[in-house]
Amino acid sequence: MLTPGVANLTDGQRDQILTAVADFSDFSERNDPYGEHDCAIVDIDGLQVLWKIDYYDLSRLAHSPNPADPDVTCRVLTIMLADEY
Repeated sequence: MLTPGVANLTDGQRDQILTAVADFSDFSERNDPYGEHDCAIVDIDGLQVLWKIDYYDLSRLAHSPNPADPDVTCRVLTIMLADEY
């Protein structure tokens, strides 16, 4: 999912953001305080961009009973400008 702030950026900025999120591996205490590797902040073209993964049950009405089990989990990646959080 892209928030309105990201959706309203230029195609080039969105491409940079999507590439940065897909390639991200520099997890640290600053950008991943819980060590779950499911959330981080990246700086792109002068913008702070936050991405996070949420884990829902298959109906997407509640949290997954077991986020590690893809048979009971729907993962949703959200990419937003940090000031939209």
